[in-house]
Amino acid sequence: MDARSLRGLAHPLRMRILELLTLDGPDTATGLSRRLGENTGTVSWHLRQLAAHDFIEEETGRGTRRERWWRAVAVSHQLNTTDFRDDPDARGPLSVYVHELVQQHFHQVVGYLAEDWGPEWRDAGAIAQWHDLRLTPDQLAALNKEVEDVVDRHRAAARAAAAERASAAPGASAARPVIVQLQSFPRTSRADRSARSDAAAHPDRADRTDDAGRTWR
Repeated sequence: MDARSLRGLAHPLRMRILELLTLDGPDTATGLSRRLGENTGTVSWHLRQLAAHDFIEEETGRGTRRERWWRAVAVSHQLNTTDFRDDPDARGPLSVYVHELVQQHFHQVVGYLAEDWGPEWRDAGAIAQWHDLRLTPDQLAALNKEVEDVVDRHRAAARAAAAERASAAPGASAARPVIVQLQSFPRTSRADRSARSDAAAHPDRADRTDDAGRTWR
């Protein structure tokens, strides 16, 4: 995702629209406005903005001139925050995007907990956290890549199974849409926080290096 695409997406309502189209499939401005509790004209405008930045596209052959159907573009839009580190114009949109993305993930979990799932799905789902790891940046990146590879393997297997079901006799399937979230990040330790606080409170105690390379207090 480049800076232009980021600015086109970084809006709370726009991101919510794209989420609905991605998770639930095509819809119209009227249908989306009803689900979102927003004015149809407002939703239509944001749909056009998403289309202008190639996040969604019109589903041709469906609907009318007055009621157009929209679908999410089946293309992965990956964002690397380091790409915008030196772009002051992108900092605001990047902050909005990341904040709204975290909110979406949170509300997805809350929605799952509020729904009445059977025991088989309650036992299969998971909300987990591991906090006893100490990793380098390379190790954390490797962990993320391994998890991504596992998800990709299951995604491929699920698509193959879906293709087999489509060619077989009609019947009930136990498979349902599933969301897998991943958040992994470094944590500031208590010792690091104490050191920063002490350095801020007593700047005169910080180590200094003179022109000769000697360190002194």
